[in-house]
Amino acid sequence: MSFGQGGPSWGPGESRTPDWAALAEASASRGRRRRWLLVGGGALATAVVAAIVATAVITTDGKGGSSGSDKNASGLPAPADLPSQSSEPRPSFSSVAPPPPPDPKEFIADERKDKAPVTVDAFFPGRRLTMGDRAYVKGATARTTSCAATTQGALGSILAANGCDQVIRATYTRNGAAVTVGVAVFGTEAEAGKAARQASGGIASLSGAGVPTFCRGGSVCRRTANSYGRYAYFTVGGFTSGKNVTTADKNVYAVGDDLTDFTFRQIRHRGDVQASSAAAAPAT
Repeated sequence: MSFGQGGPSWGPGESRTPDWAALAEASASRGRRRRWLLVGGGALATAVVAAIVATAVITTDGKGGSSGSDKNASGLPAPADLPSQSSEPRPSFSSVAPPPPPDPKEFIADERKDKAPVTVDAFFPGRRLTMGDRAYVKGATARTTSCAATTQGALGSILAANGCDQVIRATYTRNGAAVTVGVAVFGTEAEAGKAARQASGGIASLSGAGVPTFCRGGSVCRRTANSYGRYAYFTVGGFTSGKNVTTADKNVYAVGDDLTDFTFRQIRHRGDVQASSAAAAPAT
């Protein structure tokens, strides 16, 4: 009897009774071979997996896998290498607030600061005056330090009592109406304000330069009194024909109001100009 892969085989003349001992030995031998094959295959698989893992570890630590983020992180400068401050100049701000601009009224409230020239042209420039759509022709002008001589009634003594230095007058006409405005100059705002409040009588009309005498000899005329800064300003208005003025005579009122407004603006302008010059002057 011999054994092949398909089982026992008998030669001619051999007994067909199986040799059970030989069969058992052959079966055991085949079982041992299968176990070794299984063990060897498992060891080989383990070795392959270990090689893959080792390759993955090497790849991760080298140039593959997650090395991109590690490389970027390693490329950043260390904290000590970062610039602590910019070399660019930075703006600086003073903690001291700048002084407020000068008040224009301060320059016309007292003769010690009001240094602008006091002349006819400084208050009444040009030959004509235009207010809105109304044009006025300038007549005679005058400037005098004898304040009382420019007045009628009690105003002369009032100006003198409050320290009037000089009076500047100018006359304007339009459509048969004439108005004389007089600017009385004082040393302080308080003196000018007091003179305007006490005003009685009025400024005397100024004729000449094509303007006939008006508001004299008892004619009824309109009179006003105001002050701003160290200047008191007065008007007297009426008709060149000598006609008395009534409240219905809007033309006379319009001329007087325009001249009052214009004079106020001229006085205020003096303060504006001097305040601007003081603000632009270098500090000493």
